[in-house]
Amino acid sequence: MLPALLRTALLTVALSAWLPAQALAAGSLKEANSKARAFIQQAMQKQRIPGLQLAVVQNGKVVLLENYGFANVENRVPVTGKTLFPINSATKSFTGVAMMQLVQDGRVDLDAPLSRYLDDVPATWRGVRIRQLLGHTSGLPEIIDSQGAFGGATEPEAWSAVEARPLEVSPGEQFSYNQTNYGLLSRIIVKLSGQPYERFVTQRQFDVAGMPSTTFGDSYDLVAGAATIYSWSPRGSLAPDDGERLSHWIYEMPYSLWAGGGIQTTAEELSRWIIALSQDQLIDDAHVQRMWQQEPLNSGAKSDWALGWPVLKADRPRQVAGIGGARAAFVVYPDEDLAVIVLTNLAGANPQRFVRRIGEFYQSRANDSTH
Repeated sequence: MLPALLRTALLTVALSAWLPAQALAAGSLKEANSKARAFIQQAMQKQRIPGLQLAVVQNGKVVLLENYGFANVENRVPVTGKTLFPINSATKSFTGVAMMQLVQDGRVDLDAPLSRYLDDVPATWRGVRIRQLLGHTSGLPEIIDSQGAFGGATEPEAWSAVEARPLEVSPGEQFSYNQTNYGLLSRIIVKLSGQPYERFVTQRQFDVAGMPSTTFGDSYDLVAGAATIYSWSPRGSLAPDDGERLSHWIYEMPYSLWAGGGIQTTAEELSRWIIALSQDQLIDDAHVQRMWQQEPLNSGAKSDWALGWPVLKADRPRQVAGIGGARAAFVVYPDEDLAVIVLTNLAGANPQRFVRRIGEFYQSRANDSTH
């Protein structure tokens, strides 16, 4: 099997080949939108994506908002602007904003140890810094295992089990992505705000940005208007020579881990959130910029994550992102007042691999207000 980075590189090259190189620098908004539409439809066809939402935000406005395909294939339910898609781990960007709101309020110190805010954690966890939780450099063990969210255990049992395990490495030694970090951040938000995590985020972000449909849940929750999630991956029960087939993809996001992956939303409402963030409606610019700084390691090197956000490009023009479930991605270009959002209902679509190609259509365009 090809290494993951090589597979990603090969797929990116394949996607890039769909459009001629000269198409990348669109001269007007109308041209950029046309090329974005053509590219995304080709991506859907090539990757057999059932349903998709696309949004582009530039200069504080939504300049492209599109819906494609089916939210539910078997019943031929089309994707509309109201269809909700799970963004899974891209929820961490919202948790990053939530923590920075508490920092701005003077209630959280990013350099403070975990023990300042939670007194019921193991002794070996107490010295982990808050910023290390946000940037996945804590060294804490992972609560999710290969058997699923909690391997069949209850949430309290899973937390007891993970708290009994030793640190993987000393805090700050290396980047290691896990969900334990964000479960702890959720507990901090609950303790300091005096309300459930989802209510705090709803009041301080969804309500401010204008996101009335955005909610929380997973495959087991009955969420009105939510897209059905699919996969082309073969089931374990199929015969080796059985062909690929589209089937339902069931995922679980336990309540205590909603801060790491529980949001369901639309591309339009995500656009409003990004605009609100860029206009200092959620936190001021100084805290936004701090949130997007790469987390340093003990060696002095920089990790690939900031505070809740993967950093795709650290030098100017910067690119930070939200990536979730191998089916949802948004990329923000802070220095160019640009953002691109792609939400799909196919596990394995991996839009983070091609969403920046869409951004290239807009990065060099002239100031043209014609759609």
